[in-house]
Amino acid sequence: MTGLALLVVVSFSTVFVGFRLRRRFPSSPRKVLAAAVTAGGVAMAAALVTTLLEAPALASTGVASASSGLGFIGASLATGMACLGAGIAVAMVGAAALGTVAEKPELLGTTLIYLGLAEGIAIYGVIVSLLILGKL
Repeated sequence: MTGLALLVVVSFSTVFVGFRLRRRFPSSPRKVLAAAVTAGGVAMAAALVTTLLEAPALASTGVASASSGLGFIGASLATGMACLGAGIAVAMVGAAALGTVAEKPELLGTTLIYLGLAEGIAIYGVIVSLLILGKL
């Protein structure tokens, strides 16, 4: 519900600022800045009020709070970014390893070690996300 209220307030604030900026050259930049700051202040106040009003209701019903939601986002970002980094690393190391093995087949074991190190980045990301999820 907080997100919906915040979305409505920000939408109306954006429309308000848009009406203030509808002329090509505003008569006074200070008025436009004041309107934008006022709209931002109203949006922050609305978010604060709705968050404070929702906190007791969430505590009594046992519904997931914002902190657990941010924990889930952090865990997913840890895994996603680590896997993205591992994919880039494996692409670079794999291409170089393929060229090396084509020229010197006796270096296959060494190149596999480098590929394993690159894939380890993804494993570290999964471990970090499991640690984050364990704290929730």
